[in-house]
Amino acid sequence: MNILILGATGRVGNAILNFSLMDEHKVTILVRSPEKVTITNEDLTVLKGNVLNQEDLSKAMDGQDVVISALNTDDASTLSESMPLIIDSMKKAGINRIITIGTGGILQSRVEPHLLRYESSESKRKTKTAAMDHHKAFNILEQSDLDWTIVCPTYLPDGDLTGKYRVVRDILPEGGVKISVHDTADFAFKQLKSSEFIKSRVGIAY
Repeated sequence: MNILILGATGRVGNAILNFSLMDEHKVTILVRSPEKVTITNEDLTVLKGNVLNQEDLSKAMDGQDVVISALNTDDASTLSESMPLIIDSMKKAGINRIITIGTGGILQSRVEPHLLRYESSESKRKTKTAAMDHHKAFNILEQSDLDWTIVCPTYLPDGDLTGKYRVVRDILPEGGVKISVHDTADFAFKQLKSSEFIKSRVGIAY
């Protein structure tokens, strides 16, 4: 499978990159700073570019089967600004499947189901800037006709891969408070071969 990974220099993106190469996929990554990429592999193509540049995205999409986005917000509006460009580039390239890493904040609240978690009393975050950008990106993706899945972790500490975690569609697993970077990446990577959570947000936690 030919996979384009966006955000491959981040913690989750880098873990997904490693899983993809270990599974012998052909992987392309689009990064602003290629010098940050320390992996060398004959199945890896590193392209320098920016997700806010349509031309860079179009070049990266060429020949791909699926897109995995582990982009973060940069405490700005990177996600919501890049999502329309990503969707447009995917459509032009004939790609229909996208798996993204979101945040537990955009899941439905258990205590106030008419609100998202970051809007409700469940949220303990002092700032909602990142969650708001994730929310905007989710709305844009939801309105597309792509086969999308948004993996929504809570607190993301580093940690070993366990392969043992709980996932629930649209809400956070009850009592869930954390999930490691590697287990988040493991679940996201497994969605390449699964159609169970297409057009869904997925809450993941231990």
